Amino acid sequence: MAVAHPANHEGIMQSYGLTVDKFLDHAAKWFGTREVVEADAGRVSRRTGYADLRARSNRMSGALASLGLRFGDRIATLAWNTQAHFEVYYAAMGAGLVCHTLNPRLTVQHLATMIEEAEDRVLVVAADLLPLSRALLQLCPAIEHVVAIDAALLPGETLGDHRAQLWDYERLLDQHGAASAWGDFDENVAAGLCYTSGTTGRPKGVLYTHRSNYLHTLRTLQADSIALTAQDVLLLGVPMFHANGWGLPFAAPAAGTKLVLPGRAIDGASLATLMRDEGVTIAVGVQTVWLGLVDHLERTGGELPDLKRILIGGSNCPDALINRIEQRLGVYVQTSWGMTELSPTGTIAPPYPTGQGRGASGRPPLGVDLKLTDADGAALPSQREAMGHLKVRGASVLDRYFRAESDALDEEGFFDTGDLAMIDADGNLTICGRAKDLIKSGGEWINPTEIEAIVGGHPAVRHVAVIARPDARWGERPLLVVETADASGTPDSLIGMLRGKVADFWIPDQVAEVEAMPLAATGKIDKLRLSADFAAGQISTTHVGR
Repeated sequence: MAVAHPANHEGIMQSYGLTVDKFLDHAAKWFGTREVVEADAGRVSRRTGYADLRARSNRMSGALASLGLRFGDRIATLAWNTQAHFEVYYAAMGAGLVCHTLNPRLTVQHLATMIEEAEDRVLVVAADLLPLSRALLQLCPAIEHVVAIDAALLPGETLGDHRAQLWDYERLLDQHGAASAWGDFDENVAAGLCYTSGTTGRPKGVLYTHRSNYLHTLRTLQADSIALTAQDVLLLGVPMFHANGWGLPFAAPAAGTKLVLPGRAIDGASLATLMRDEGVTIAVGVQTVWLGLVDHLERTGGELPDLKRILIGGSNCPDALINRIEQRLGVYVQTSWGMTELSPTGTIAPPYPTGQGRGASGRPPLGVDLKLTDADGAALPSQREAMGHLKVRGASVLDRYFRAESDALDEEGFFDTGDLAMIDADGNLTICGRAKDLIKSGGEWINPTEIEAIVGGHPAVRHVAVIARPDARWGERPLLVVETADASGTPDSLIGMLRGKVADFWIPDQVAEVEAMPLAATGKIDKLRLSADFAAGQISTTHVGR
């Protein structure tokens, strides 16, 4: 029989869909006994090899189908970093369902709005969050099934008067689990849904595709990126409900990396025990996680001899904290910048010292392109050593928000991040603040991020933020808000750090000391809440001379 030859412009390579189920298939086949470790309060509660985990996830796809879910339906998860949550990732996505990860720290009303907008039919919930789910169900009548994970249901446990059926995860898997076909669909099919953090405005949905997640994974595995290997032991300290857990639930099995899931407890004591016992070599999370770990080790002693790198993201980390982490733990801190809209990696410092300043967030990996523009969207004549509005494009960058009728791109296909940034001569990105956070005082602009970076160098500063306060004469003035570790961080000493480094009119004339800085689940300082608390008179200030 004659073979039909392709037209001259077509290649003759195999068609191989870029679907995320292939990551777990790869791990099961080639790293089948490499473990995924689940912990509870720092103590290991379960160990499962990738081969067994793949089999469980695949059978859970069949169990989800038994609930009436069909291709393209959306499943909400309200859960922590556990094996069952990991399994649901692959059970849903592998079968062509959409895994909609929810942040348990949001209000019931916000969560209900997201569930209703997504039209989720099933809610997978950690057993300790069942009380929250009951409140949610009163606002979400379309939910048909609730699946409790991470602990067996108590006898007589119910959902109250809601019509949804309550399932125990293991019982559902045992009774209805069945082998299922994975990845039998186009790579551009939706895989996951995540909403932005909402720290600077209303949360908006980002709908990831299999292709975007697959290409993002390849970028994170590059040698100058996260660079996971089969010899590494990775602690996933960033929530799996935020931006695909930074893509690491995909990257770890793709590389055959041992994965350590800490559960809900990410306090310093729990992490120190877990990381030491499991020989963690790379740990990933926001700066508050590592601040707690260092605080614990400084109080109690102890070392983490296997730990080589800590990857930080979420928000700019003060130099003083980076230095403290590196000196106490004997590790290298790898900085990064990203957004939910970018899947989330945008730029990342290489996993080794380069001699560059620590304020930078590194270069974009292959597949991410950056552009700096003026306020009107015109590209800056020089893309180096000048501050501009940061725009991004790439295969894992948002085209338009979920349910939006038009795309969010400029005429060249770039997404406006809302950030102000600079790119140095070597291509390293430094975020200079959010454009909407700029403070206009007496007709002149003040950049809070520059003030925060300087004050963050004080050894007593744990967290720092600058917000606008109304002023009758100047319109707005900067208010310096700090959380300090000891009494050396006096208002006068902090303001003194700014003199001669910024223009005099930039220097705040009021300082607020807070016991605990309000943080979003992503680790970013919640400036909206700070501003609201200040307006409500809940934050007291000290006047200082400029």
